[in-house]
Amino acid sequence: MWAGVVTGKNLHVSLERKNMKTLIISILAALVASASAQSFRAPLGPQQPVRAMPTPPPLLQRPEVQGVVPQALRGGNPLQMLNPWAPGRYGTWVEHTAFDPDIPGKWKGIKLFEIVF
Repeated sequence: MWAGVVTGKNLHVSLERKNMKTLIISILAALVASASAQSFRAPLGPQQPVRAMPTPPPLLQRPEVQGVVPQALRGGNPLQMLNPWAPGRYGTWVEHTAFDPDIPGKWKGIKLFEIVF
């Protein structure tokens, strides 16, 4: 046969060697790429001490809880909240009403619990 032409049984061996060479080269390339990504440089000279972050000051006040239910529990007589002639310490209906921001004067609901930060 002609020189350089591979036939039959020799073709299978040639392809197997070619695949093996490609596999070995790709594995070596992956190892070189992963090894080059690492840096093993130790710091030179003395290190500065790491400064600790200051602790934040403690919260002086808990968030204030408002609404109909807390007011009824704190107020003593919850039925006075329904009385239109009740004293001012029971609050007004405006304090416990949620209003629609798009339509002035239109209410959306009653604030049962409200946490004010």
